[in-house]
Amino acid sequence: MTPSPALPTDEKSARPQPESLTDLFVSFTLLALQGFGGVLAVVQRELVERKRWMTREEFVEEWAVAQIMPGPNVVNLSLMIGHRYFGLPGAMAALAGMLTVPLVVVLLLALVYAQFAGHPGVAGALRGMGAVAAGLIAATGLKLVGALKTHPLGLPTCIALAVLCFVGIALLRLPLVYVLLGLGVVACTLTWRKLRP
Repeated sequence: MTPSPALPTDEKSARPQPESLTDLFVSFTLLALQGFGGVLAVVQRELVERKRWMTREEFVEEWAVAQIMPGPNVVNLSLMIGHRYFGLPGAMAALAGMLTVPLVVVLLLALVYAQFAGHPGVAGALRGMGAVAAGLIAATGLKLVGALKTHPLGLPTCIALAVLCFVGIALLRLPLVYVLLGLGVVACTLTWRKLRP
């Protein structure tokens, strides 16, 4: 199978890539199994820092696209990455890796949880996992701020847009779709003006 022509040839040869559809499947299965409460931190560490299949800038761009598409963000990202290297078969292999084994695990855990849901220790463990997941997501966000230095709008404008997004969603409790549409249109318009020749 030939890789997707999304990357220039010199970039493809210089950067590590998934070796096969099996490599994609196994990699995304392992990612999914590590992602309790959220996979963002794990995906960023594995794909950018450890495997180096993407740069930080590429990760930020593709994660942004994955967030505005319908469906779970990390599933959308797995489809894009699989397609980048192996076309449609790669997208399907990455998607299967992201969903198959975790689905079996979740079904087994649901059976166990149904038996012990009333136990106070179980409720406490779930609250603790939620706090850890929030910390992982915050840490990943801080790591990715460096990638915004090369953004056409510049770091201060990007941070201002992020703060406005936080205020709109967390403090004003505005619906996510309105915040995304409003700030997304503003950010896209400003970026288009900067990039326009």
